[in-house]
Amino acid sequence: MQQTCPPFRASALAVIVLLGLAGCGGGGSDEMLATETPEVDELAVDSERQTAQAVTSSQAAAAQATANSTTNACAAIRPFYWEVGDRNARTAGGAVILGRARAVYGPTTVVPLASASKWLYGAYVVQKKAGLLDNNDIKMLTMRSGYTSFDECQPADTVQACLNRGSNGAYTAAYDNSFFYDGGHMQKHASLNGLADSNVSALAAAVRGQLGKEIFVSYTRAQPAGGAAASPDAYAKFLRKLMRGELRLGNMLGSHPTCTSPSECAPGEAAFSPVAMVGNLHYSLGHWIENGPGGDGAFSSSGALGFYPWIDASRTSYGIVSRYQANGGPASRACGQLIRKAWATGRTQ
Repeated sequence: MQQTCPPFRASALAVIVLLGLAGCGGGGSDEMLATETPEVDELAVDSERQTAQAVTSSQAAAAQATANSTTNACAAIRPFYWEVGDRNARTAGGAVILGRARAVYGPTTVVPLASASKWLYGAYVVQKKAGLLDNNDIKMLTMRSGYTSFDECQPADTVQACLNRGSNGAYTAAYDNSFFYDGGHMQKHASLNGLADSNVSALAAAVRGQLGKEIFVSYTRAQPAGGAAASPDAYAKFLRKLMRGELRLGNMLGSHPTCTSPSECAPGEAAFSPVAMVGNLHYSLGHWIENGPGGDGAFSSSGALGFYPWIDASRTSYGIVSRYQANGGPASRACGQLIRKAWATGRTQ
């Protein structure tokens, strides 16, 4: 991970020199201090820079080898695109092809996000409300509101028209305040918070209006929880803004953690989780906290169609695995977790 040289080395040396001169009662000009101290500092900075570059190079090589492996979980999801970066830019990444085929996924390839849309909507709400969420906001963004019967929208639907379809807007009192992974929570929330009449274009404009015009996201359905589409490049800009604290959710990642495993939570705390089989993860405001058994605490929002974005627990790196495959979410997540570990450890997984 790239690091910067801490400034205390030069200042500490300057203090030692000054104390030494004072203790000896001797002279020593300002010119001597001005020429000698920075020279040592430059050496220290250069050494730190070289070390940081070596570490980053090792991490990139490990992540690349992991993504390109023919024997681990990443082999099963080819073709795909992946990238890892820090708060400022992409650091490593590339397209992994299948056989001799040309790359079909790249940084600008737009794919459906499915449930990775939820992280965008969570950030939109937090941004629009200046971080001041009420109890209903929190319940709906952590999937505990009782709206658990959602299916899908039609392309021409508004948010409200979709909610009116079939049982999409049905409220189940038995699930109120119990975690139930479902798109109905966010659909209902959007209808109550100024987006009821929004079609796909209006929903995209509203979300981009809060997250930033540079984060180009579109919607194929007016579904805040699952209808978005974007490229890895666009989603990476979103993740970097979270990491830099330019979006309010960046400082609220992991807040209001909700127990999600029906078999491991207290009675009534959780009713349904799509990832219950991998341990008791927690859910925050539109994103997962990967803190179950063996988890590393990363924040993520895995999509069922194979798009898997994350920010590591230290909030110093992000990553994306991007592809389009029905029911491809679990496999993309497994590959992404290996890439994340390779980046963190500098060892191929």
